[in-house]
Amino acid sequence: MKVSKIFFLSTLIFGALLFSCSDDDDPCADTTCPEGFVELPIGVDCECVEDEDATGTAGIVEVSGSLEGTTTWTKDNVYVLNGRVVVDDGSKLIIEAGTVIKGEEGTGTIASALIIARGAKIEANGTASEPIIFTSVLDEITSGQIESPNLSVDDNGLWGGLIVLGAAPVSVGSGDTEGQIEGIPADDLFGRYGGDDVADNSGIIRYMSVRHGGTLIGDENEINGITFGGVGNGTVVENIEVVANLDDGVEWFGGTVNVTNVIVTNGEDDGLDIDQNYSGTINNAIVIQSGLTVGDNALELDGPEGSTYVNGSFTINNVTLIDEDGGADTAGDIKSNTIGTINNASWRGYTDNVKIRSSCEESDCSTVKDDSFSNYVSGLVRITNSEWVGQASLEDWTTVYGDGDCAEEAPCNISNEMQLQITDLLAADGNAIVDSPTKGADMSAFTGWTWSEAVGKLN
Repeated sequence: MKVSKIFFLSTLIFGALLFSCSDDDDPCADTTCPEGFVELPIGVDCECVEDEDATGTAGIVEVSGSLEGTTTWTKDNVYVLNGRVVVDDGSKLIIEAGTVIKGEEGTGTIASALIIARGAKIEANGTASEPIIFTSVLDEITSGQIESPNLSVDDNGLWGGLIVLGAAPVSVGSGDTEGQIEGIPADDLFGRYGGDDVADNSGIIRYMSVRHGGTLIGDENEINGITFGGVGNGTVVENIEVVANLDDGVEWFGGTVNVTNVIVTNGEDDGLDIDQNYSGTINNAIVIQSGLTVGDNALELDGPEGSTYVNGSFTINNVTLIDEDGGADTAGDIKSNTIGTINNASWRGYTDNVKIRSSCEESDCSTVKDDSFSNYVSGLVRITNSEWVGQASLEDWTTVYGDGDCAEEAPCNISNEMQLQITDLLAADGNAIVDSPTKGADMSAFTGWTWSEAVGKLN
């Protein structure tokens, strides 16, 4: 059932017309409101309300519960998410270009988030001149603004985020063909994702900026800025931004959706996170981190978790990864059984390199078994035609590290030969250490509509 409350200025004016009094009894006789507001008698009181003619703001729409059928959100309103708002299976949410959506504060079961359930669609067609902005109720931003007038990169975890779920293939730990998205209780069926439809269509997302999210949504689990769970390549995702999120910027749990032009700025966890054998293409991406905002891995990459859909392979093309002050954690963590290619990447300012995980047999702690290191050596995962900007050597680019497979969870033994194997493959694949950047993302794709560009992060 759809539950919403709509407050329009016209309602207040109608109420005011019912109030009859003489000039001597006018409660607004001694009230002067600031510019953009008008005096309005409400009963025996006087209130300053926004002047619709001056501000162009028609109202605030509070939304909670489920949305059924087709729902349209327009830029002349500000929509406030009160708790989890779910677009049900078979339903559609249309968001007009320039619309601002704000999430209420709260954690756990009352955390605010917008969830596009499996079988539902979102049609969010922002434009370069009128992006769609998701942010916190504490943000004073209005439609038509790009930069918040009061919040900064230090303001995160103020609400949840956006979750889009689909029916494309995933590889979950249980070996099942579907999973329950993290943070949503198992008995909430709207949290299910995955299936066998590679071309599944969850709708359209264009020119969208998601800010100041990542609040705790479940047990020790914050929500990502944008989460894609089992989303298929029939879905269109172009030009998305995540700013100041407490958890990962964008995370893909399986699926095949392709994403063009994605930027993640000053999050506290990973920039781009791939799990459960995501096998789409991410083209033209930027991750900006710093120690001041406690950035974790620029890239965190995992492969299949279960026995189903184990052969997918992701591609990340044209990506720029920036550590603004050298204080972020690692440039990347290629973790469990990663399968995919990173091409034309540019790492800038990082003091910690890309880690590649190796697993081993417990019996001798040195016999290598299948994991990201063995996948790299066999060609299942690769870094190609990329650069590391700064004073370093090719050997400094990566570190092979051992998983805790040995007795008492001690890490596997890593030999110098294993490290040299990766270095030789980096050299063979056209990668180089450079003094100044020449590769990576086309940053012009993010001008005019992103907070990141508006505050000078792309300079």
